[in-house]
Amino acid sequence: MSEDKKKSAYAEAGVDIDVMMGSLQNIKKDVASTNTEGVVSEIGSFGGLFKSPGEGSLIVSSVDGVGTKLKVANMAGIHNTVGQDLVNHCTNDILVQGAKPLFFLDYLGTASLAPEVFEAVVSGFCKACRENGAALLGGETAEMPGLYPEGEYDLVGTIVGTVERDKVITGEKITEGDVLIGLPSTGLQTNGYSLARKVIFEKAGKKLDDMVPGTDVTFQDALLAIHSSFLHPVMALLEKVDVHGMAHITGGGLYDNVPRVLPETLDARFDRSTWEVPAIYKFIEEEGDVDHEEMFRVFNMGIGYVIMVAKDDVDSTLEILKASNQEALIIGEVVPGSGKSVLIN
Repeated sequence: MSEDKKKSAYAEAGVDIDVMMGSLQNIKKDVASTNTEGVVSEIGSFGGLFKSPGEGSLIVSSVDGVGTKLKVANMAGIHNTVGQDLVNHCTNDILVQGAKPLFFLDYLGTASLAPEVFEAVVSGFCKACRENGAALLGGETAEMPGLYPEGEYDLVGTIVGTVERDKVITGEKITEGDVLIGLPSTGLQTNGYSLARKVIFEKAGKKLDDMVPGTDVTFQDALLAIHSSFLHPVMALLEKVDVHGMAHITGGGLYDNVPRVLPETLDARFDRSTWEVPAIYKFIEEEGDVDHEEMFRVFNMGIGYVIMVAKDDVDSTLEILKASNQEALIIGEVVPGSGKSVLIN
């Protein structure tokens, strides 16, 4: 009999269990490094166990994906950043309600598992989980030949966090005269990549190592810039300032995300002249002949997060954010209206 182990029928069909189990063993130490005091179980259990946050606290959860930013990661052969993108994106989504993360769960679907890709993605999850104080409590890796294109994968993440019931931020405190504070994004974050790829690579014929016009940054670095987590500076702010509302600027941009927290009788009026739109957006708009208003609906256009505070709290808000090494700027105000975002200039 040959000394070589016969390949299983399942492996011949495209799913190699041994490869998957080997990769799971390789990531155990990294995953364990994300454990917090609330973790009760170890990786490999059928379900992750976590201590209840206790009476008076609410559980906040959110689920999201990285979208077609994954196509750029595949083009570049860089897979350790998209996991960070996903954890940070989900963290920001629950942060707008004042919640901090407890744990994160991931789903990776692929045609066939490439161990080096899987382990790079998980290393990104672990890095961001450690930075955000969240445990990587569990996940699912699914090999489905024929469903996913060969060599590609999909990522989805679920985050669970907690906030004290009397500290939930809903937007109901937002009032006329409140000031809009913008936190700059690090780039496209995780939205608008289908349009960006079409314009940059198909219409303009650019390559990953080409420079974004007017910058010293390549398209690869610009497109794979890690989606920032705003957790630590915002939590520092919440300890000292009565924040009236917050919005994470994802798909839909300022137009669609800010109204999610606005009272029906008020508008958020943004002055576009108060911040410089990054060069990559200008390139996409010009090369793709994209309507200017549509750009602000598809992309964040340089603003990753919006905080609404009373006018009297603006100076202290800016000081606290600066002390947390978070750039921030005044980008508008709350005015009478009908619950929408209005962009001027």
